[in-house]
Amino acid sequence: MGAGYSELEERFVKVYSSLPLSERDLPVVVIDDEPISWARVYKEVQGKTDLAAAALKKLASENII
Repeated sequence: MGAGYSELEERFVKVYSSLPLSERDLPVVVIDDEPISWARVYKEVQGKTDLAAAALKKLASENII
């Protein structure tokens, strides 16, 4: 993962943990024309996948995290 990933991961987890459970299944970002839910991003972040890196970058650029 590139520089700054840990910071984005921390910001995401902070926002994710404050979401109501019902919100976590809602789409939050679109990657390659596929809507990705908060819960899916969380799972990807836990696995430190390329999808996680792309999602975190997009969420940060859109000031969501």
